[in-house]
Amino acid sequence: MSRRQVTPPRVYRGINNLMLGLTQDLRFNGDPRWCSYRQAKERGWQVRKGETATTVVFYKRCLRKGDAGNASGGGEAGGSGGHSHSGDDYNRYFRLLRTSPVFHASQMDNVPVYCPPDLSTQPWRTPEAVETILTNSGARIDYGGSSACFIPAQDCIRLPPKAAFRSDAAFAYTALHEAGHYAYAAPRLNLSQGGRFGSAAYAFEELVVSIASVNVCTVIGVAAEIENTASYVADWLTVLKSEKKAIFRAAADAQRVADYLLAFHPDYAASVAASAYRDDQDDDALAEIDHEDEGGVELAAAA
Repeated sequence: MSRRQVTPPRVYRGINNLMLGLTQDLRFNGDPRWCSYRQAKERGWQVRKGETATTVVFYKRCLRKGDAGNASGGGEAGGSGGHSHSGDDYNRYFRLLRTSPVFHASQMDNVPVYCPPDLSTQPWRTPEAVETILTNSGARIDYGGSSACFIPAQDCIRLPPKAAFRSDAAFAYTALHEAGHYAYAAPRLNLSQGGRFGSAAYAFEELVVSIASVNVCTVIGVAAEIENTASYVADWLTVLKSEKKAIFRAAADAQRVADYLLAFHPDYAASVAASAYRDDQDDDALAEIDHEDEGGVELAAAA
């Protein structure tokens, strides 16, 4: 189940979904609800004394000093998302990274019991969802052999027969992983840097599609049974150690890949179109929180 902010109700995305998911798996139960101290207080929930907050990050679009007369929004952070992101207008703004502390539902008292969604509210949470996504994506998929891969030169996915996998969940993760490479490539999202096997670009792409496939599995209610991931861990660590922002970029790209694939499930696509869970003004898919909680800390200002 995707991690969710309680008030206003929305699904965490990008780096926040990744970090909260890891924290939840390591420290808490399967309840996906998170909120700030203020949000908890507004609902009559009480964070227990001694509990440690988890940090989420978000970006605010700020107007540069001296440009208040040239564009709407004044000097306040989080200006209108309707401004162009090119030319002089873009240069009047910068992105400000901020943090906010949140708590998991299990760290609070007076919280109502969590009721997981059922098929009546989330009809895409079925094992068949994987086949629906693959079919509707239009990807060419060749079944056969003993290994799974995406072949850029042929623009096709190769998968072993479904019966060769130890479980439906293992098939789902592997199929979505290769579908992630398909989405990553041109002419779809066109995120690929064309890195060869063993290169930093290849390792980064593997990290992205691995996160993306876990995200999709989570949304459709399938446990991600990851196969052969240990062979990539060393390369992932090299990428993450060489660039401090790599995990942010990877999580953002993974969100794009997951969104692309999930859009091929008609029930899920319809729910997204009708909901306020996605913030389409966030063009980098790096942040999704539009409130500023007490205790926010300015980390960096980037042009």
